[in-house]
Amino acid sequence: MRPLRVFLVDDHAMFRAGVRAELGGQVEIAGEAGGVAEAVRAIAAAVPDVVLLDVHMPDGGGRAVLDAIREVAPQVRFLALSVSDAAEDVIGLIRAGARGYVTKTISPDDLVAAVRRVADGDAVFSPRLAGFVLDAFAAPAATPLLDPELDQLTNRERDVLRLLARGYAYKEIAKELFISVKTVETHASNVLRKLQMSNRHELTRWAATRRIV
Repeated sequence: MRPLRVFLVDDHAMFRAGVRAELGGQVEIAGEAGGVAEAVRAIAAAVPDVVLLDVHMPDGGGRAVLDAIREVAPQVRFLALSVSDAAEDVIGLIRAGARGYVTKTISPDDLVAAVRRVADGDAVFSPRLAGFVLDAFAAPAATPLLDPELDQLTNRERDVLRLLARGYAYKEIAKELFISVKTVETHASNVLRKLQMSNRHELTRWAATRRIV
């Protein structure tokens, strides 16, 4: 019986090394990547059983990896492994096709068990996150599960949107997300363009109606 093949996607090399050390004796590490383009190429070539996928990365995030691989290797299963426990991150990845979502506080043994369950076709969530999914899919029929406007934003653009709506200045957002002010300006411009809005006040009202703030 061949070992379970797992691929790691995270932009922090030290974190990947830690996961590799914890899982290496129990599964086969089929490869790893620190960015979206690298991950898409390597996963398409390796076709692992499960991809452990970080949600937030500088060049598009886990959603971009998932969307690309779904087209070329739909049999690959994804388990999100993130520091974020925000409802919009969880629901966004599940809508995109991830089989589960756990936070990086998970123990090594529980992570191995989660990977095996996802490989077997089960859905796996950290306990608190499961409530987000149940709430989203238990919504009244009149409430759409998809939000085309929100879904067109990348994960990083959603981060910037949320902080803008909370009243953060560009410098504060840059410090919070560990990116440059110029990058914040670019993301903010993209958010306004995609949502067809002209200023932060409109954006704040829009975000408040969706409980993103």
